[in-house]
Amino acid sequence: MSADQLTAFVSNGGFTPSDSEFLFFGAVFAVLLLWGVWAMRTAYVGWAESTLSARQFLLVIVRFVAMYLALTFLLLS
Repeated sequence: MSADQLTAFVSNGGFTPSDSEFLFFGAVFAVLLLWGVWAMRTAYVGWAESTLSARQFLLVIVRFVAMYLALTFLLLS
């Protein structure tokens, strides 16, 4: 952005573009963590009730960790 564009953005929005980027990334990671907790809890309940094998339970956890690491790498690098 040019200096004039940045000034117009800040004066109209009241925040800088980097602040909105921080808000967006925070929201993405908050939703991802909430979904991960829900998925792992659901998988745990399935494992505890013997409707899910230990291998399937572990795969849910591995998938969540892999997704979290991939998004961290892609969004924060």
